[in-house]
Amino acid sequence: MKSFYHYLMKYRHPKPKDELSKFANEAYQDHSFPKNSESYDEVSSYLEMNGHYLTSMSIFDEAWERYQNEILKQL
Repeated sequence: MKSFYHYLMKYRHPKPKDELSKFANEAYQDHSFPKNSESYDEVSSYLEMNGHYLTSMSIFDEAWERYQNEILKQL
């Protein structure tokens, strides 16, 4: 199954037009991001402690909801 990080990378953009693209770009630059995680709690905890680049955790919540709808519900 695709990890959250790998799902998020589809939103990377050289000139981010929205908060989700900015988040994807920053997560790509974050070499400690839990790249293989499929766990909401693990990624959320990591971002709460290290996600200084997120202006709001609601950006993560929106991305996670999309991940659930597109990836996790296919299982």
